[in-house]
Amino acid sequence: MTWSVRPDDAGVWRSDWAETEPDPVPVPTIGWLTWHIMWWWSTAVAHVTGATPPDRVDVTWPGNGAAAVSRLRDLAGRWRATLTELTDDQRTEPSTFPWGADANRTIIHTALWVNVELTKNIAEVGQLRLMRAASA
Repeated sequence: MTWSVRPDDAGVWRSDWAETEPDPVPVPTIGWLTWHIMWWWSTAVAHVTGATPPDRVDVTWPGNGAAAVSRLRDLAGRWRATLTELTDDQRTEPSTFPWGADANRTIIHTALWVNVELTKNIAEVGQLRLMRAASA
């Protein structure tokens, strides 16, 4: 079983999802992984800037690899600008994302989490690309 992104009846690319994570977890596709990055990264930007985070179903995949790369580059730019604009006091303000209200974390912790999550997801994309190349 895999998790992927698929066009709905209107042609909007939506992600596979389960409210309760299945065991075993489905193998994600590169499309799903890039959608997942778009979702959590846009959510992280919203949390840090005080905006309303997007609902998961409102974050869609753009439909092809080039558009996905473009959207990820846009998110990287937004994230970089968001962090650059923070004052030292803002960086140490409490942050509930992604841990919840009782975690006693700061925006600095959120920024560190974004780096780790991005590294993990990009490593997964790289591994899938290697597997695909090896099977060709």
